[in-house]
Amino acid sequence: MSDFSVHTLLDTGTVKVRDVFCAGTCRHRSAEECAASTHLVFPYRGLYARHVGQDQSVADANHVLFFNAGQGYQVSHPIEGGDASLVLVISPGLLRELSPRDLLERHDDPTYRLQSLRIDPRAQALVAMLRHSLRHGGIEPLEAEVLAVTLISRSLGPRTAHETTATNARRRLVDRVKVLLASDLGRQWKLAEIAEHIGGSPVYLTQAFAQVEGIPLHRYHLRLRLARALDLLGQSEDMSALAQDLGFSSHSHFSAAFKQAYGRTPTAFRAASLIKSA
Repeated sequence: MSDFSVHTLLDTGTVKVRDVFCAGTCRHRSAEECAASTHLVFPYRGLYARHVGQDQSVADANHVLFFNAGQGYQVSHPIEGGDASLVLVISPGLLRELSPRDLLERHDDPTYRLQSLRIDPRAQALVAMLRHSLRHGGIEPLEAEVLAVTLISRSLGPRTAHETTATNARRRLVDRVKVLLASDLGRQWKLAEIAEHIGGSPVYLTQAFAQVEGIPLHRYHLRLRLARALDLLGQSEDMSALAQDLGFSSHSHFSAAFKQAYGRTPTAFRAASLIKSA
């Protein structure tokens, strides 16, 4: 289908990395699909919702999603613009070794008991570095395998991953906030505006979001904007224009926020990820 494309960036037998794009033209739930093997999905552009039975998980650049082998799911697209994800398929033995036991539903044939986990900015940076480097030929297969393993290890680590204990009602409320933020990523939202769109008081939204995601609402939004910058760096040379498009007050504000999150300035990150191998 023209609405869906898959590009294999790496396949060593142990680690497979695919870049997947979906145009997201269907707003309603898709027909049920089923993954042939367990894989980890790192959205880096756009947003979609994944439904497993009555459970829902909103997929955006702040999360890793677990697609379990043999588990049926449906997908819907609450906003326009499509989405893109980096998909990692790892050999079962390596996946067992990388995954903490408390995250697994089954250990012998690794499947996860959760739909998703929140990841931190350094994991986001690893997603971008792996994707840009493979696309531009700037990385050897062995280095790419190590980078993929590092990404999974960091994403599943207790210091970086976040599993919510909130009620389903609060999770659904926060999902609506995520959809709203993604609908206009460069907008400088105010708390009262979000509350007006979603319904409920600003105080309740603030508390619910912090409980579900483990970080404040404003920081979650900032990470989404910075993740979008990671996505666009490969094709953007004008950092001031990129900063403006993403709603930053100035290039210096954007550069400082980017460096604090990812350890490098946007220009330095772009240079490192686009170097071609000799």
